[in-house]
Amino acid sequence: MSKKDKTENIEEELSQDQMLEQEELNEEKDHEDTLEEEMEMSEVNRLREELGKEKDKFLRLFAEFENYKKRTSKERMDLFKTAGQEVIVSLLPVLDDFERALKELSKAEDEELFKGVELIKVKFRETLKSKGLQEVEVSVGDAFDAEIHEAITQIPAADDSMKGKIIDVIEKGFKLGDRIIRHPKVVVGN
Repeated sequence: MSKKDKTENIEEELSQDQMLEQEELNEEKDHEDTLEEEMEMSEVNRLREELGKEKDKFLRLFAEFENYKKRTSKERMDLFKTAGQEVIVSLLPVLDDFERALKELSKAEDEELFKGVELIKVKFRETLKSKGLQEVEVSVGDAFDAEIHEAITQIPAADDSMKGKIIDVIEKGFKLGDRIIRHPKVVVGN
């Protein structure tokens, strides 16, 4: 082999070595690029998870706030409905006194006095009704309900059909809105 051939062989081997080194460098670079891409993808996934968690927190907080608004609004409405409850409850004995007065005045012969007291009672009752007061409807023969009625006493029933039923209403009951503020006092047959 001539010197020229040897030189060419050496150059060829060197160029092959360089090519192999270059391929290794390219593979290493590709491997680094792949690792970098994977790291970027894991960072993106981590950020997506954090974003999802923050969205969930926000939605929960928003729902909690909406529930709070509804609850306070309902409480405020209930408060307005029953705001005058204490005053109205204190006026119920006055209404009872009007009933008793009218009962006694009906026995007297003074028709004008009876009409005057009756007008005052009607006006008083209508004023209370405009504030939300309603009478709890109870009549003799209705079934006794411990949720609604207050039993003052029990007496033997005249017949079996009146057992557990209301025999007499002693005092009327009233409710303000949907809430009973005074239960009707009744006598129950046993």
